[in-house]
Amino acid sequence: MQAPQAALLLRIYTEEGRFHEHRPLYEYIVVKAREKKLAGATVLRGPMGFGVRATIHTAKIADLAAKLPLLIEIVDSEEKIRSFVAELDMVEELGLVTLEKVEVVHYGSAPTQ
Repeated sequence: MQAPQAALLLRIYTEEGRFHEHRPLYEYIVVKAREKKLAGATVLRGPMGFGVRATIHTAKIADLAAKLPLLIEIVDSEEKIRSFVAELDMVEELGLVTLEKVEVVHYGSAPTQ
């Protein structure tokens, strides 16, 4: 087991229907995180949620065009995450962005090719 390391967890709460530079916002963020060589990024799709406007978005069958909530999570060193967040300042309608100090207790090895 590796020794725990201090890190920062970036969470971006957004929704499916948001775009930036003619592509889905979540895709833009994940690709940008990869370009910046961050440790990794995960996009989670929520079946229900609401945000600042208090409009409930849900995955009910009658609402197939719903703009479901998305959560983007990225963990890396505090320096790299804060630098990445600064680059996202120019993104309009990004959504709620939070930072949380975490400990990384294990980071899987890269697959062999």
